[in-house]
Amino acid sequence: MSSYVKSLIFALTTAVVCSFLLTAASAGLKGFQMENIDVDKKKNILMAVGLVNSGETYRKADILDIYGENIQSFRVSPEGEMLGLEQASATETSLPIYLYVKGSKIASYIIPINTTGLWGKIFGYLALKRDGSTITGFTVYKHSETPGLGGEIEKRWFQKNFEGKKILDKTGEFASISIAKGILPETFPQDKLPNFVDGISGATLTGKYLTTGLKNVLQAYEPVSIKFRTQQPIQIREK
Repeated sequence: MSSYVKSLIFALTTAVVCSFLLTAASAGLKGFQMENIDVDKKKNILMAVGLVNSGETYRKADILDIYGENIQSFRVSPEGEMLGLEQASATETSLPIYLYVKGSKIASYIIPINTTGLWGKIFGYLALKRDGSTITGFTVYKHSETPGLGGEIEKRWFQKNFEGKKILDKTGEFASISIAKGILPETFPQDKLPNFVDGISGATLTGKYLTTGLKNVLQAYEPVSIKFRTQQPIQIREK
């Protein structure tokens, strides 16, 4: 057998072995990866309602404990009705929702954001007070926007702009929340300020896509938001 053939067999054998090891490692780590993704989502839900800080490091067990003590997950019908597990599994039109419960009362509710960005999907969470109008927090945990430009949507300075903003206009009608083209000028109409946040310079298209996506998501959850605004009873699980 020539040295060339031997080298070829060695190279092929090495490639096959390495491929097998990489596949095995990927399969073995998948469970850990999925667990970390789940914990990161729960951390973002907690950040949206102010139960953890974005700049601090937390142990996985701490995130799970804080989440378990304060957050309840449900699904809601298109009409805004909270659904049990059996009801939710029987319909394809229900939407996920998370409730921040303090004692026996709902302090706020959190809705997942899944919308189109400039270069891909934007995933995050938006939290509103139980008044069904006031935003308490906004987070982004996954996106494909340009670093230093649209990618600033993941930064605390941008997300903090949402706190205290309203999804209703001055007449009480649904208005959603919009991202401006850069910093809002002093001449911006005062009656519209509650429905706008400062944008990102050089990332107008990211802001435009996010504005449209937030409006679509909030409209889908408007029936349950109306129930909160009108203080209709919403059943929650006892701890």
